[in-house]
Amino acid sequence: MRVALSSYRSKPHSGGQGVYIRNLSRELVRLGHDVEVFSGPPYPDLDDGVHLTRVPSLDLYRPEDPFRRPALREFRSPVDVLEYGIMCTAGFPEPRTFSLRLARLLRERAGAFDVLHDNQTLGPGLLRIARTGLPVLTTIHHPISVDRRLALAQARGWGRLTTRRWYGFVAMQRRVARRSEHVLTVSRQARDDVAAEFGVPPDRMRVVPVGVDVDTFAPREAGGHGPGRLPDRVVAVTSADVPLKGLPVLVEALARLRHAGRGVELVVVGTAGDRTGRAIAEAGLGGRVTFRSGLAERELAELMASAALLAVPSLYEGFCLPAVEAMACGTPVVASRVGALPELLGAPDGVPGGPASASCGVLVPPGDPVALADAMGALLDDPDRRAALGAAGRRRAVATYSWTAVARATADVYADTIAGTTARTTARTTARRPAGRAAASALPAAEAAGDGGRPERPAA
Repeated sequence: MRVALSSYRSKPHSGGQGVYIRNLSRELVRLGHDVEVFSGPPYPDLDDGVHLTRVPSLDLYRPEDPFRRPALREFRSPVDVLEYGIMCTAGFPEPRTFSLRLARLLRERAGAFDVLHDNQTLGPGLLRIARTGLPVLTTIHHPISVDRRLALAQARGWGRLTTRRWYGFVAMQRRVARRSEHVLTVSRQARDDVAAEFGVPPDRMRVVPVGVDVDTFAPREAGGHGPGRLPDRVVAVTSADVPLKGLPVLVEALARLRHAGRGVELVVVGTAGDRTGRAIAEAGLGGRVTFRSGLAERELAELMASAALLAVPSLYEGFCLPAVEAMACGTPVVASRVGALPELLGAPDGVPGGPASASCGVLVPPGDPVALADAMGALLDDPDRRAALGAAGRRRAVATYSWTAVARATADVYADTIAGTTARTTARTTARRPAGRAAASALPAAEAAGDGGRPERPAA
């Protein structure tokens, strides 16, 4: 198949959409498909055989100059003006403006692809592309309305207004999701949440999980690489220090462990926001918490494999790639019992309200630093249990979440998307055709089929 794979931004490091884009595109190419990635900045790191088409924007959120003011010469189209205008009114324009640029790029190239697979953009340009007849599949990792609700719950005063404005794109994503014929999501829980939050009928959705590179993310002790396990190291991964990720809860749990005399260190892959920074300072943990960002995939894998456990204190997760990466490294997980986390960790259905074991880790109530501290402490004190949970996680990651398996399943969804789009197009064309003309045009085909059972194939 000829696949166009699009992402409005593709941060190549941990927690970024570029991780999904890079691994899926590589494995699709290995399966024999032709893949071209369309991405806005930051652009992804891609492997040999994958084509990249850059979709430039004003890049208003570049790390070295966020919320920047572009020079007048940088404005090349009305979409650029729209992008800057939305930013100036405290909104987040990238999903909308990327989709419009993508629609313009594909206007003349729709015939070059069999399917467009978009990653979470949910902008109006995708509907325009679908109207050209190109089959469009949209991945929704989880409905961002959940992030919006949690952020608003913690915002105060003027911050509530700016938070509401920042998440203004959610209404657009909901409208586009409802009108999307083919949706891919990453867990059963995410499917149910997309149906409830965005109103997408479940029969339009397919579930294929996010994958993990099980060769890179692997236990280091077995191969003799890396520093081995550090028995007091806890790792957490946050794509952004936002309320959804629950990092202040983890800081409070760490403070409790420290006050109990444990020499625990926390390594956070990400950056600290003001609230988390204050919490670390007030707890006197400045020397025991470090933040690392911009890690290459192999560096992240080394860090995961060196940890005694991974902590996921999130208030919601539609999937959780860091949890699966830790499982692949044989690292047990202590996580909130929310969203897809019980599903990923192999918890039985109907997990009770308190801390509970899953096959690959321990689940605790969300937002509860006492329960989180108790669960981490018990696991840190029990190396045999950590080893058993880690081994179970490795087996589960290899069997269920390898990128090879994910790419095969995704390609099957592409084939169904193409077939479904073709069937609907045929049905709509037939419905619009006058009855007399339809009957007349059917006669020659019926006559041809009368000898040999099928019409003669036209000459090439």
